[in-house]
Amino acid sequence: MSVHTADIKRITTHVIQEMKNRGEKITCLTAYDYSMAGIVDAAGVELILVGDSASNVMAGHETTLPITIDQMIYHASSVVRAVKRALVVVDLPFGSYQGNSREALNSAIRIMKESGAHAVKLEGGLEIKDSITRILSAGVPVMGHLGLTPQSIYKFGTYTVRAKQEAEAQKLLEDAKMLEEVGCFSVVLEKIPAKLTKQVSESIQIPTIGIGAGPHADGQVLVIHDLLGINKEFKPRFLRHYADLNSVMTNAITNYISDVKGKSFPNESESY
Repeated sequence: MSVHTADIKRITTHVIQEMKNRGEKITCLTAYDYSMAGIVDAAGVELILVGDSASNVMAGHETTLPITIDQMIYHASSVVRAVKRALVVVDLPFGSYQGNSREALNSAIRIMKESGAHAVKLEGGLEIKDSITRILSAGVPVMGHLGLTPQSIYKFGTYTVRAKQEAEAQKLLEDAKMLEEVGCFSVVLEKIPAKLTKQVSESIQIPTIGIGAGPHADGQVLVIHDLLGINKEFKPRFLRHYADLNSVMTNAITNYISDVKGKSFPNESESY
């Protein structure tokens, strides 16, 4: 009999597959540092993604392109040290795998060896098949990523919904089947029509993880800073704020400033 994931001490790619097989939804959130990763892991998500979105939310870049493999390893190793249960997946950053499968393998091996992560994620379909195949041949689990692929933002020129036209939708479906055939353990579907997500999820056996892709994916992923309401400027339709930490943090900091300037902090009981 299948065991609910709450009873599993360590999530693996096998556990993720079993969840799809029995229809249990998969939860995934990003994390980039030790403290946040510990909270996310203890809360019970199955997947933690050390995303190249760190380029945006941690470093303040406009796109994900500037972040380097050394920076990704730094964030990933910080996360891995905090995680006791979740499967940790790390994005291969832009320029570390496109067009050169040997470089892709070296990048994946560096991340796995130097961070202790459990899997890597690559953006793209048929055009990066050789890189995915070479990485998988070394025994490194790979998560795919189709639809809106932020590393290709300058090619697309917009963050709008992808695969609305029949030709692009058909290519995405074919790419998803290819990712399954070569051995990926799951695939992220970003910002595509919900109807297409349903079609892809029903056409392949490996789990689909959606972001802005409707309710029919086998799991969902959000950026933790978005979910917690830390970043108030980012308000896409698919995002649900589960907290307003921007206001909570601002209030706490302004109260601290007021107490220091008013000479009520530290008081006698807070002094040695």
